[in-house]
Amino acid sequence: MTRLAVPKTYKLYIGGKFPRSESGRVYAVATPSGDFLANAAQASRKDARDAVVAARSAFAGWSRATPYNRGQVLYRIAELLEGRRAQFVEEIVQSEGVSASAAGRQVDEAVDRWVWYAGWADKYAQVAGNANPVSGPYFNISVPEPTGVVAIIAPQSGGSLLGLVSAVAPALVSGNTVVVVADETRPLSAITLGEVLATSDVPGGVVNILTGSPAEMAPWGARPAAG
Repeated sequence: MTRLAVPKTYKLYIGGKFPRSESGRVYAVATPSGDFLANAAQASRKDARDAVVAARSAFAGWSRATPYNRGQVLYRIAELLEGRRAQFVEEIVQSEGVSASAAGRQVDEAVDRWVWYAGWADKYAQVAGNANPVSGPYFNISVPEPTGVVAIIAPQSGGSLLGLVSAVAPALVSGNTVVVVADETRPLSAITLGEVLATSDVPGGVVNILTGSPAEMAPWGARPAAG
């Protein structure tokens, strides 16, 4: 008996949960040859605002966590990503049209990148900070601090998973929280990464993943540079 395919409709990842877009809209995700893969949520500016609210709520707890603790959390992401390697490889092959070996290399590099930044969590302050020479009977020390909520538009070309991880991981190391817009035409890896984050030790709201058009959600960030 031939089974019918079960088309997937993916949701957003906001505040540690998976809501639908407030507009109820979805858009079709296709292979490079135009074959249907899945439906993804078409996030609106209201969804983007909700994601910022969630990120701001999570900022205090995440920024106060010890660097060692943040490193452990990032390493746990790498462990779970490694455990779902086959799924990520399959999704990258389908959505990017690359070979399984190329997709595997991208996943492996993404895992290694999480591990690399996990190792930096309790070291970056020593590198970026400084004891400044002053003329006086006191010390002057520069200490890096988290910025707050970081809005990121993931690279819209190249590796959809590796580009996303390369943008998100460094922002998390120092205690920032993140709102990221995934690759619009190839969002499956980002959506699955949200599932990884939801089952890891990352507190809800620290990373929020939106899918859809960057030009609609953040026109000021998606506008090409002049000249």
